[in-house]
This record gives sequence, C-alpha cells and structure tokens, in this order.
Amino acid sequence: MRPTPLARLSLRQLQLIAAIEDNGSLKRAAEAVAMSQPRATKALQEAEELMRHRLFHRTNRGLSPTASGACAIRSARAILAQLGRLEHELDGLSAGGWSHLRIGTIMGAVPFVTEVIQRHLRRFPQSSVEILEDTSAELLRQLDRGALDLVVGRSSVSATPQLYDVAAFHDERLAVVANAAHPMAGRRRVRLEDLVDCRWIVYTAGMPMRRSLEQEFQHAGLAFPRALLETRSALTTLSLIQGDARTVALLSSDVAAFFAGFGMARVLPMHLQSKSDPYEVITRRGQDLPEHAARFIAEMTSGLGTPAGAG
Repeated sequence: MRPTPLARLSLRQLQLIAAIEDNGSLKRAAEAVAMSQPRATKALQEAEELMRHRLFHRTNRGLSPTASGACAIRSARAILAQLGRLEHELDGLSAGGWSHLRIGTIMGAVPFVTEVIQRHLRRFPQSSVEILEDTSAELLRQLDRGALDLVVGRSSVSATPQLYDVAAFHDERLAVVANAAHPMAGRRRVRLEDLVDCRWIVYTAGMPMRRSLEQEFQHAGLAFPRALLETRSALTTLSLIQGDARTVALLSSDVAAFFAGFGMARVLPMHLQSKSDPYEVITRRGQDLPEHAARFIAEMTSGLGTPAGAG
C-alpha cells in the first residue's frame, strides 16, 4: 500500500498544530514547541499543502481553526496522546508491569470512582492512577486533548457527542445538604419554600445539577435565588456549609451521604422531582484503549450498574 501525502507530516508539525490552538498565535505556538517563527510559518504552510486544506483563519487577533483545522487538531492530539501512552507503557514494561491510568470525574461520581480505583489497585498494585475532578464540559475538553484516558461524567454537555463512545452505568439522585446546625436540620420534612431565604451553593449556569435545581424552583412556583455561591469544588462546598449554618447545597445523594456519614453535613428530608442524566464512562470514539484502561472500564460498568450500549 502506497503511503498517503499525510504520511509525510512530521511530529513537529503535529505539535505545532496542537500548540496553535492552545496559544492563539503562531509566534507563541512556535515558542511553545521551541521552533523559530520563520520555521513555524514554513512548517504550517507545508502541513496545509500536504492536507490540501486551510487549517487556520488569519486575523488581527491571531489564528483560529477552520473546520478542517479543528479536525486536524483532534487528530494531532490523538496521535501525540498515543505516543505519550506508548512511552508510559514502555516504561511500565521496564518496571515489570507498571501502568498509568488518567481518569476525569465529575464531583457526584467521586464516591463510585474512588471505590472502583481502590478495587482496581488491589488487583493491580503496580498501577498508578491520576484523577482530575471538574465539570463534564472541561473533562471532555481534556479528553479531546488526549490528557485523559477516560471520563466519568455526561456526554450530553458536548456539542459533538458523536466523537465519543459512552456507557451509562448509574442514575444520579439528588439531595439537599446543610450544616448540622441549620434550622431545618431537625425537621421530619422540608419543602423548597422553607429554604428560599437560605444562601444556596450551586454549580455554574448550564451544568446539569444547576439545571435540576432551577427546575425544582420552577415546579414549586418560586423565583430562583440570585444571591448564589457558585463553585465546582466539593471541598469548597463543604467548607462553605461548615462556615454558615444557613447555607444549603444541592449535591448528588452519593456525595451527600459521604459527607453525612462523617458528620460533616446533614441531608435535609426533602423530596425532589428532578432527575439528572445518568453517569457515563466516556472515551474517544475509535480510540485504542490500553489494556489497564479497558479493565478499569469493565470494573466500573459491571460492578456498579448496568452497562448501556455505546452511543
């Protein structure tokens, strides 16, 4: 089989293409990959000629990817990530079976993820695991960049869900938590209208859990609070609850139970109508997963829920 023109692309050109998106300009991208600007200009021009597509729009503000450029960036990142995994796996062979797994997880799924990690490490003690907690949107960006092997989150927040293979494994339930000294903590039943004067800790706008809370207020015929505390951090949420007896937060019931189990918060007795999308294990479509990553996903989906088909 004769090689295509794209086979003449160099690793440096792939690094440059990825760096342009990261830095927004050819000058900063050239510096990031230790290349002179004239050499970078020539390398980009040659890459566009080989691909037969213009990859970036040139503007006064710098470079922005075309549709072809976005495709090239994704492929460049995937290739670079594969090389990074190859390096890790070769290091692992040299170390006698050592492996490295990079996992992204949303806050609500942390109790599940940590349980499976602990089980995974008992079976494969020479494994190293890197864990990143953030929103699904940010984790998917990191997955696209090749910085993560898999994400436990929700693909519904992506504008391009067709880029991923997805296995749903657990429906999320929601709970409202508060300081143990909260005035409502001792009640047998709490309604949403009882909490309208409280300071709410919420996810940023557009996130699934934030939308669920907005729906709860809408169903109750109540105005959504304006004086909010917005954070993505479980630790920040816990610290804020501890510091103010009238502060409340909407969390996954699993995280809420974890906090309550250690006496760090109280779960308020409320019935919530809204349901969040299920947790999903998400990987890049067409990605060849390392064996240890595939094993982890099998443990995640078979041990804690019923796997759904890829989609």
